[in-house]
Amino acid sequence: MRDYREMSFANRPMAARKTFSDFNPADGSVWAEIPDMDRQDARAAIDRAQAAFPEWSALPFNKRARYMIKVAEALEKRQLEIAEALVGEGGGWFGKGMFEATFTPEIFYTAAATNYAPIGEILPSEHGKVSMVVRRPMGVVSVISPWNVPLLLTGRGMAFALAAGNTIVLKPSEETPYTGGLVYAEIFAEAGIPEGVLNVVTCSRGNVQEVGDELIENPLVKGISFTGSSAVGRHIAAKCGAHLKKCCVELGGKDALIVCEDADMERATAAANFGSFMHQGQICMSVEKILVQEDIFEPFLARFIERASMLKVGDPSKDKSNVIGPLINDKQAAKVKDQLDDAVARGAKVVLGGGVDGRYIEPTILVGVTPEMKIYQEETFGPVIPVFPFKTDDEAIAIANDTQYGLSSGVITRDEKRGLAIAERLETGMCHINCSPINDEPHVPFGGVKASGVGRQGGLWSTETFTETRWITLERGGRAFPPVF
Repeated sequence: MRDYREMSFANRPMAARKTFSDFNPADGSVWAEIPDMDRQDARAAIDRAQAAFPEWSALPFNKRARYMIKVAEALEKRQLEIAEALVGEGGGWFGKGMFEATFTPEIFYTAAATNYAPIGEILPSEHGKVSMVVRRPMGVVSVISPWNVPLLLTGRGMAFALAAGNTIVLKPSEETPYTGGLVYAEIFAEAGIPEGVLNVVTCSRGNVQEVGDELIENPLVKGISFTGSSAVGRHIAAKCGAHLKKCCVELGGKDALIVCEDADMERATAAANFGSFMHQGQICMSVEKILVQEDIFEPFLARFIERASMLKVGDPSKDKSNVIGPLINDKQAAKVKDQLDDAVARGAKVVLGGGVDGRYIEPTILVGVTPEMKIYQEETFGPVIPVFPFKTDDEAIAIANDTQYGLSSGVITRDEKRGLAIAERLETGMCHINCSPINDEPHVPFGGVKASGVGRQGGLWSTETFTETRWITLERGGRAFPPVF
């Protein structure tokens, strides 16, 4: 068991203060003891970030870029260790942990590169002025990160804001306080980042409300980056609106994969298998509806079942070949089981899986799902996937769009023109033709529409979100004032 009681953040020593237990979801054992901070700690962290802001924002752009590179390099040195921590703390497959540990350094390399990109433009002026649009950092930015892909999503939430000159107060999920939070405190210290630029606030579920409110309501906080559920995201966005603060909220999804009759069967079933069951379906971009054209429905279903049946279920910390690990906690497992039970009770048929053993749920494929079932409309966030037949592209688009969410989507077809035509009509922030809805790169605009969020993360879009736009002019044209003045 790891013990972080001696760590000091937010200007208050954590020794002899309260802690909470961080559990390994695979077996319920205590993985770490974590400082349980409160609103006073959060306020002190914000004050510390504010104190560090003038010096950090005044650094030459290339120096902040070099610091981002140092963070990336420190992450790379600890990739294997971090991947194993992701398995132990989050219950994910080792391959998923390695993906996070190798992808996340690229986020910081990309953030470094944004410091060499244009940060403004020159506009024409009818009065002969030099009319400039420039960007400057906002100040303190609160980052509230999730448990499902904690290292990556925390990194994306703060890297570009940091590179632009903001300072950060980070609250990781109480489910993954180390891989989503405290590991960054270690990494930033190793990279020599000035004190106060990053401040980590960890807390138990009991303190989440008061800590979260401080991270939003404190007048020194100028922007909020949140990744998580739509229910919490709505609450945070509403609070940000009440306080007139900028926010970027990346929320849930009910993402569809549309498989046309001309699809490459191997590509289609691989995309379905990966998209549905990677990390037990606990990814915001996970496939939650598979739509297959009637002419190929039966052969697709047979091959999909064959692929999914080969995925091993078990504790990934004991056997790296266990691809399907536990769901993050009992509450999430109960939610998925409830959706599964409701679907079966209303007439859906289980064609693969269906077994539930505590937090472990087998890869499960359903047919016969109808709109009145919970699993049709609610985000599942688990390894249970319904497959639907469709006749026409119009029908497939209607089913895919029949949800409050709009994050990502996928279309499998050999006809790229057809794929683009379908993509244009899908109500999602992202669409991937001949690939799974699960896609990400550090420099792209990542985000959704409808209940899947507001704003975009990644590259210059993060820079735009977490900087202020200013208009500055130089008078050179001799613009006259009215004679009366």
